[in-house]
Amino acid sequence: MKKAGLLFMIMIFTVSCSQVLITGRKQLVLVSDAELLNMSLQSYKQFIDSVPLSKDVVHTAMVKKTGTKIATAVESFLKANGHEAEIANFQWEFNLVEDSTVNAFCMPGGKVVFFEGILPVTQTEAGVAVVMGHEIAHAVANHSKERLSQQILLSYGASAADLLFSQKSETTRYGIQTLYGLGAQLGVILPYSREHEFEADRLGLIFMAMAGYDPNEAVAFWERMSANDPNAQLDFMSTHPTNAKRIANMKKVLAEAMGYYQKN
Repeated sequence: MKKAGLLFMIMIFTVSCSQVLITGRKQLVLVSDAELLNMSLQSYKQFIDSVPLSKDVVHTAMVKKTGTKIATAVESFLKANGHEAEIANFQWEFNLVEDSTVNAFCMPGGKVVFFEGILPVTQTEAGVAVVMGHEIAHAVANHSKERLSQQILLSYGASAADLLFSQKSETTRYGIQTLYGLGAQLGVILPYSREHEFEADRLGLIFMAMAGYDPNEAVAFWERMSANDPNAQLDFMSTHPTNAKRIANMKKVLAEAMGYYQKN
């Protein structure tokens, strides 16, 4: 028991940390790029093989054009500032799929997928740039790597807690594990997810601005999203902030993004 607790403490104090581009936030990293990219590519292939690509030629071209512009701008910025290694293994790909879900995502390594269902909300190329910038920001900021690292660390914590109370009754141990899981979920996983969303919103504004898209379009996009989802859930129990909080936060960082926009 003492050995397990010691190993857990050693792991906590020797974890690898890195910093997110531009925001400077420190993040936990316990997995390598190679490991994450391998998992990502497998998941991406499974998804693309299971969902038909869009037959909408015009919107498909818009998604690819917007993604390429933003990715190129981000690459140029990273290279100019000595951070090109951050995305050295990225292989950008932008696809629009036939699905009515109002969603989009970017896998680690630069694989971006838009669902046709989000197009009525994006409306224009600038609207697509809002979503594209946000999703690319998740990948560039290594949010998936950070989330996976948190899960690994929490799994060790759960095992250590169980060992520490191994002499207690099974009912007591079950109760402790349940409380640990709930505390980890509400205290770490969900708040960090919301922090990732706010960070991706901020970086997304900057990335779209670097590519020549007006970041003010983001506020209009999220207002349309709010109208599309008037019964948005409380963010305490959600991995995403409420739309109202996102809009308020974006307005606070718009000036920063506009600085990049005016340069382009």
